[in-house]
Amino acid sequence: MATGTLDGTTKTPSTQSREAKFEYPGIPVTCDGAEAVVWVETRICQGSGAFPITSSTTMGSGFNAAVQNGIPNLWGDQLVFIEPESEHSSATICEGFALSGGRATNFTSGQGLVLMKEVLYTISGKRLPVVFNIGARALTSHSLNVHAGHDDVMAVADCGWGMLFARNAQEAGDLCLISRRAAESSEVPFMNIQDGFLTTHTVETVLLCEPELMKEYVGKPEERLLNLMDPTNPVMSGVVQNQDSYMKGKIAQRWFYDQVEDHLQDAFEEFARKTGRRYDFINAYRCEDAEYILVGLGSYMETAQTTIDYLRDEKGIKAGCLNVYCYRPFPARQLVAALKHCKAFSVIERMDDPLSTTGNPLAREIKAAFCDAMTGQGGIEQVEQVPRIYHGAAGLGSRDVRPGDINAIFQNMISEGQDFFVVGIKHALALELKDDPDLRPDGAFSMRGHSVGGFGSVTSNKVIATIGGQVFGKDVQAYPKYGSEKKGLPTTYYLTVADSHIFTHSELEYVDLVVLNDTTALASSQPLKGVIQGGAVFMQSHFEDPADVWSRIPQHQQAVIREKELNVYFADMVSIAREVASVADLEMRMQGIVLLGAFLKLTPYVTESGMSDEEVYEGVETALRKYFGKRGEQVVQDNLTCVKRGYSEMQQVPGEMILGESASD
Repeated sequence: MATGTLDGTTKTPSTQSREAKFEYPGIPVTCDGAEAVVWVETRICQGSGAFPITSSTTMGSGFNAAVQNGIPNLWGDQLVFIEPESEHSSATICEGFALSGGRATNFTSGQGLVLMKEVLYTISGKRLPVVFNIGARALTSHSLNVHAGHDDVMAVADCGWGMLFARNAQEAGDLCLISRRAAESSEVPFMNIQDGFLTTHTVETVLLCEPELMKEYVGKPEERLLNLMDPTNPVMSGVVQNQDSYMKGKIAQRWFYDQVEDHLQDAFEEFARKTGRRYDFINAYRCEDAEYILVGLGSYMETAQTTIDYLRDEKGIKAGCLNVYCYRPFPARQLVAALKHCKAFSVIERMDDPLSTTGNPLAREIKAAFCDAMTGQGGIEQVEQVPRIYHGAAGLGSRDVRPGDINAIFQNMISEGQDFFVVGIKHALALELKDDPDLRPDGAFSMRGHSVGGFGSVTSNKVIATIGGQVFGKDVQAYPKYGSEKKGLPTTYYLTVADSHIFTHSELEYVDLVVLNDTTALASSQPLKGVIQGGAVFMQSHFEDPADVWSRIPQHQQAVIREKELNVYFADMVSIAREVASVADLEMRMQGIVLLGAFLKLTPYVTESGMSDEEVYEGVETALRKYFGKRGEQVVQDNLTCVKRGYSEMQQVPGEMILGESASD
């Protein structure tokens, strides 16, 4: 299926960079959104004050690891990391660091960001061009949720900060660098925002910014920043102002904000010129002749993009989608220009503000923009009429947003349905999911695993993705359904490997391989749901005889296996890990890594690559070292042994045994 992004082509920013001749095409790796941000910040910053909070924790710990390992930035400065008693204090540390002319960053989420709000105002008021990296997270309201929501960032959208939203790991790293240049050029602080867990913890194929690019693009801190605490050049800051002067100072700051758009546009254009990866305030995809358009922020807008191709190519609907990269400064002019010709558009948001009768924040802003457009105010080109505007809540707390949900949103517009809607849950306001197509790239291979927290399956999934990307040169996407922070809770993890960018950010309904680290799932759930015809099952079993394995699979699951003609494989991952692990506390976690050996045997990538076993295992060892190297060489070698044994000791339940059982029934 053809997919596309920024300029209406069928290419992503990363493929644009790879296929064209640019000075800095990027360093190909596999990493998650948090790692992409850490790559940038540890090289261009001088210090960070941070109080780690889920889901931003891995960004803060990554920066701190560079400090502990004595890794300097690109100009030889030793990095500083301070963890105080709260998020409020961490923001104050960044304020002080920036006041003295230092380049500072912070990593936060959810309640942590809202707790900082008092300090956010003072940072922008003092014109301190810091960049805070946000793993956007639902705020605790009726319950605690540590997953993706935009309540936190919308709660601080009035603090005078620029705000950029990434859809994936690639964009999280790129926009981190772009934010820094725009912030320091305009003397306005910026937030670089990505969806918590859905982007911060999803491993994808990424082109990292080269160190040389970063040095050129943002420049040496001392040459870009003002030290307000320099005794040889004293500057008044943070004073008390009463009726005579406060308003004058506050309104005078509008001059700085008036420049932000130009500085950000310059940052976008310079980044595109050097890398080939083009960003803008908005990304209108197939909107030129669209009658119906979907508007939103964040990761589900990539799912929307590939769904647009399906609606156009398979359903004949003139559909388009519009991703908002920049929320502050709000791109009112650009949004109106992109939306004014359609019949209707829907705005989806990862939050809900029920007492606002005109909609959630993005919908309100767009409605206000069209209000100005009707009278030609605010520098917006006048329009004769406004398309019908629908709005809804989607993906709260990382609730799944599927292609089928997006299809339902378009059907709601076409049928002139309800003005406000929700998707992804059962509720009186919910749109019904009827058509949920498989929109993975052609030739994609997908895996879904059912495990238990503490088995090491999530890390194993990341290692497999790393090998798929860096050893076999594929595009990958690997992520867990988090919620198993405590050992013993069910965990579901997903992986897709393809020859092109993977746009869908939703749980995998259609898979080629199901892995059962936790075989109790066979009795208590539907683990085989969505497995393609002729697919495979790989399961943990301490039995050596295939007949024993087959006889213990519940009869209703045996029927599914026969109906779908699935191949059943097994290995005793628990025993292999117990026998190999030289470190006792890794016995349980190491059983997950045995899966990697089975993956290599069950997928075609080793054969297709033309690589020898030695070359493949060399790549595997490199990937294992990335995740386990800090535990020592013996642990790396133990994991490699588990992989090799998983490859060699995996067995298959014979097809005739499965069919023979069916005949006897």
